[in-house]
Amino acid sequence: MKRIVFHFDPISPFVHLAFERLPQVLEGCSYAVEYRPLLFAGLLQHWGQKGPAEIEPKRAWTFRHVAWLAQRHGIALQTPQVHPFNPLPLLRLAIACGPDRRVVEAILRHVWVGGADAADPARLAELTARLAPARDPASADVKRELRAATDAAIAAGVFGVPSFELDGRLFWGLDALEMLRDALQGGAWFQGPDWVAEGQPRPGLVRR
Repeated sequence: MKRIVFHFDPISPFVHLAFERLPQVLEGCSYAVEYRPLLFAGLLQHWGQKGPAEIEPKRAWTFRHVAWLAQRHGIALQTPQVHPFNPLPLLRLAIACGPDRRVVEAILRHVWVGGADAADPARLAELTARLAPARDPASADVKRELRAATDAAIAAGVFGVPSFELDGRLFWGLDALEMLRDALQGGAWFQGPDWVAEGQPRPGLVRR
């Protein structure tokens, strides 16, 4: 049985879609998933990027695209009232609970199903009570663990969410799920030189 590490931040609608699609795309494969929360904003800061919601035409396209993808795949998805929002309470809650599939599902549906405010204090309190975390989400230990998870993901080369780690390889995004399945099944392309060769840096123009 292979282990897949699912790096996620509930702020991304693509995380929600990938979470819901993963069991269907990987049906028949032998695998276990380890869910690792991280702070997407930390990735953006490290790699010098803006988030999709920070570029207005990209924000509009992103939400139209994910709404179409959701109806295409029969996944419930409604954009929350406020986006972007501060995901830290939800990320810390995931760590405090131990982020298994039940916990991650509850957190993603809290954000992406129903169209409510994901950061509303009353809703957060209800979700916390329902999940009954074993640790205090606001504790220093949990906060340190989230920072460490984000730093470890950056060190591994993670630059966006969702990202999937399998056998030392990283797969980024909802549209990489089929590629992940091929790798999981030992696809011929992954046995050849192309994975390494296509990842090598090449000379090119540098934007200044």
